[in-house]
Amino acid sequence: MMGETHLKADKMRFTEGVKDMFFDRYVGIDLGTANTLVYVKGRGIVLNEPSVVAADKSSGEVLAVGADAKLMIGRTPGNIVAIRPIKDGVIADFDYTQTMLRFFINKALRRRGLFSRTKVVICMPSGITAVEEKAVREAAVSAGANEAHLVEEPMAAACGAGLPVSEPMGSMIVDIGGGTTEVAIISLGGIVAVRSVRVAGDAMDSTIVAHVKRTYNLIIGDRTAEAIKIEIGNAFLDEEYRYQAVEVRGRDTVSGLPRTVIVTAKEMNIALAEPVNSIIEAIKTCLEKSPPELAADIIDRGIVLAGGGALLHGLARLVSEETGITAILAEDPLSAVVLGTGRFLDNIDVLRRNSFKHLRR
Repeated sequence: MMGETHLKADKMRFTEGVKDMFFDRYVGIDLGTANTLVYVKGRGIVLNEPSVVAADKSSGEVLAVGADAKLMIGRTPGNIVAIRPIKDGVIADFDYTQTMLRFFINKALRRRGLFSRTKVVICMPSGITAVEEKAVREAAVSAGANEAHLVEEPMAAACGAGLPVSEPMGSMIVDIGGGTTEVAIISLGGIVAVRSVRVAGDAMDSTIVAHVKRTYNLIIGDRTAEAIKIEIGNAFLDEEYRYQAVEVRGRDTVSGLPRTVIVTAKEMNIALAEPVNSIIEAIKTCLEKSPPELAADIIDRGIVLAGGGALLHGLARLVSEETGITAILAEDPLSAVVLGTGRFLDNIDVLRRNSFKHLRR
């Protein structure tokens, strides 16, 4: 009996090995400015790491990728630089993006079979140019994908948030990522109106850095600014946040010495007003482009917020007050886009036939 059990286990391992060697692999990638998430068909989300590469400045040699590289930001010696190869949702450095993609794909797949083919679906902002599209597709193929497709980020976010994108009714999605905010109205499987602005989580961090420097003569890094945003950042100052504050440590611009100050949630509400208002204006602009019938559907169904930036305290409430339409958070805002790629992986043959761009190696 024991021998039969071991025989069955060996047979299963052999079968899985054969699948790894000969079967196609389907991979969905949310290539974000701040983080990259990877979805593998049949396994779900297998990777979520910062979109950061650490390299030797003189030789260009890559020393670390992802979480290990992010730990080096602001803490590296002179000869090592931590690079974000994706800026505002598009490729800023092709070579490092290619290296990063190869690392993430190989890590997600664990190992590559001799005869297996990797088919990749990558989400990108709707407002990117043809040159930027080509750069992303070529980076994916250069990183080892046999076939690369691009899908528009708001469509993927809507699918991942569970919106009925294929039905003849209007759905509105606001995807606030690291580099861009994508606002779209979707009906019958297509984008009816879209607005893309390069204001999102990173712009909020930069605003916090500038505010602390201007108000307290204190220099802080992006990681500290992000921590402040998560702790007390807010778009709507309600009773829960009105009296909250955090200690912030940085370097004094005058003395050059380390110093600690107290920053309040009320300050953050004022400081973040500019990027938040840019997002609100993008939502209003998209609503203005909406056909009357779809506008009625959106009033009934509400506006769905996705992406890491959507987690900013009070943002959904502010959107509701500014537009007069109920705004709600997606069930899993951080993973909505990459979960949407999983839907597209199930229909990759449709991707080949429709207008989405793809490239084969």
